[in-house]
Amino acid sequence: MLNTIKNHGITLAVFAALTTGLTAMVNVLTETTIAEQNLLQQQILLDEIIPAKHYNNNLQQECYVVTDNRLGSAAPHRLYLARNNDKPVAAVIETTAPDGYAGSIHLLVGADFYGNVLGSRVIEHHETPGLGDKIDIRISDWITHFSGQWVVGEQDNRWSVKKDGGLFDQFTGATITPRAVVRAIKNTVLYLQNIPDQLATLPSCGDNE
Repeated sequence: MLNTIKNHGITLAVFAALTTGLTAMVNVLTETTIAEQNLLQQQILLDEIIPAKHYNNNLQQECYVVTDNRLGSAAPHRLYLARNNDKPVAAVIETTAPDGYAGSIHLLVGADFYGNVLGSRVIEHHETPGLGDKIDIRISDWITHFSGQWVVGEQDNRWSVKKDGGLFDQFTGATITPRAVVRAIKNTVLYLQNIPDQLATLPSCGDNE
């Protein structure tokens, strides 16, 4: 009886060890696959904001951390620098519209350093479905209409919704949301014009991990 119990105990211990090892192996393999997929999805998103024809470096490997209230909050924001033959030509940067109807709206904005907008996407929001959520590329193409526009200084009044005399459409029943996004993109593009002078002092994303 004792030998039988002992043998069963050994079998269970071996089984537990094998199961634990297999689970650990699956976790490692899954984590690697998930990380690779996340990098791929990020690259696809970055290419939507700055078309690949504008640069020839690896955006994901040239990531910096910036902090400035003009980006909508005092929180750190990531900046991905685009270079063409090693010359800085543009950037994609995280930014925040703090005054959305339902809270902060988080965006990625791409622009060169002369006020020209290359692209933009909303990456997180809590706006009302059927109203303010038209800022989401999955709902409408509204956010794509910033591409090809430019900002001419702080007093560029074209950067407002049409209801306020500007260039950009508002949404029926939801003007606060597009106002917030337009303002955030304008402020971000103005901020990016100063980036080339700061590059030597910006910490890389890896320094903050």
